[in-house]
Amino acid sequence: MAREAALAACLEAVLGSRSSANRVFELLEPLAGQEEPEDIVSAARTCSRLFGALLERRELFVGPLPDQDASLAENYSAEDKYRIWMRHRYRDCVGCLGELMGHDAFQVKELALCTLMKFVELEAQYPLIKIEWKGTLTFPCDLLKEYMEYDDVRYFVMKAVTASIGQVTQKTKERPLPVYQQNVFSLISPINMPNKESEMVKFMVKQDNREELKLSKLQAHRQVFERMWLTFLKHKLPTGLYKKVLVILHDSVLPYMNEPTLMMDFLTVAYGIGGAISLLALNGLFILIHQHNLEYPDFYKKLYSLLDPSIYHVKYRARFFHLTDLFLSSSHLPAYLVAAFIKRLARLALTAPPEALLMIIPFICNLFRRHPACRVLVHRPGGPADMSEDPYVMEEEEPSQSRALESSLWEIQSLQNHYHPDVAKAAAVLNQSLSEMEDDISGLLELSAYELFDKEVKKNAVDVPLEFEQVRGLFGKKNDIFAEHFSLD
Repeated sequence: MAREAALAACLEAVLGSRSSANRVFELLEPLAGQEEPEDIVSAARTCSRLFGALLERRELFVGPLPDQDASLAENYSAEDKYRIWMRHRYRDCVGCLGELMGHDAFQVKELALCTLMKFVELEAQYPLIKIEWKGTLTFPCDLLKEYMEYDDVRYFVMKAVTASIGQVTQKTKERPLPVYQQNVFSLISPINMPNKESEMVKFMVKQDNREELKLSKLQAHRQVFERMWLTFLKHKLPTGLYKKVLVILHDSVLPYMNEPTLMMDFLTVAYGIGGAISLLALNGLFILIHQHNLEYPDFYKKLYSLLDPSIYHVKYRARFFHLTDLFLSSSHLPAYLVAAFIKRLARLALTAPPEALLMIIPFICNLFRRHPACRVLVHRPGGPADMSEDPYVMEEEEPSQSRALESSLWEIQSLQNHYHPDVAKAAAVLNQSLSEMEDDISGLLELSAYELFDKEVKKNAVDVPLEFEQVRGLFGKKNDIFAEHFSLD
């Protein structure tokens, strides 16, 4: 009782006056785990009340946490210095609670977990990150990881999430609310699954017969993980959430499933949505097609339909062209199909920015190297010279009906007169015989306009002629008949 009274007095002092802020160390010290379990429990409960109050009172620093020593030296207000210092103490408390989940006493580890979950709830309500606009959803994923690293906790959390989705779906009778789906994704997306069974050594609950339990088997964890994701993705997602899921699916989900092919239905639906969602779905489809031998009907027809003016401007341009390059690498593809891709890419290149052109021209050259039958597009005497004579049907959705092989690549010839000298030089390569070795486009996939500009600025300037003949007339020629009317004098 004396210890609890002392902790209560300390809590009252810290919350009552900032001059007593240093007394927070008296509350944190027992959490180091060297005290009796009863004392640790009392200290944890007191810290829960302290930092719960500070979160509600907004007395912890909001935003990226500066280094404690640097913050004292830099130009922060006294108010901010206090908030930064106390936020560091809060972080110390969270770290101690994470360690206590491995304590021998069950009451200690249980309270540590419950306290952390209370902080998760409070941080979601009083976020420690800056909100860009009103209504933004926040969820303290970093804090959540403090206990999700325990194999048994992660296992039962995944089972609980799966059950929760089923219950919510049954209550709503339709797909879950977008807010609920966002919260579920925030909870499950940071989950780090083990790669090998030998890595599963961190359990919060110590049990002598653990090796005999299903809980200790990697396959069982993957089964629960798989069921959780499949249950979550069974319902239609908001557009923004589709993108978030697809960005991590190929790296963080598919490799840890017992049967990755079960994702085919979800990826097929996503691939058919169009736009950036279709581009992002390519990653997962690539894995299923190449690593798991799944077939996708009309895959190349759908890929061909994704080629629109936006592909040279979208955020995921590099990822899309990397995968498209892989899909078009097979020498067994029919010539008409590859020719259709070449023509469509070349036609869209007429309105593309220079940084995209410096990537797509070598990309097209590589396609010619892999598929010699398509070189007729370059070496066709008397072929169409512009769009009005071109037999290629840009609007045709079926590559085999586009008449691409009957055309020529006049678009690249047009780019030989491009205003950017590097583009004109790259396009001129097709006037010569192509080497057998493919161009490495990996460094060009993410080329930006800023990098192009920076490169031009850093070029060594050449000598510029200082004398010139002043332009006269409309066409700038001597004795121009228009000189009288269009003189610059």
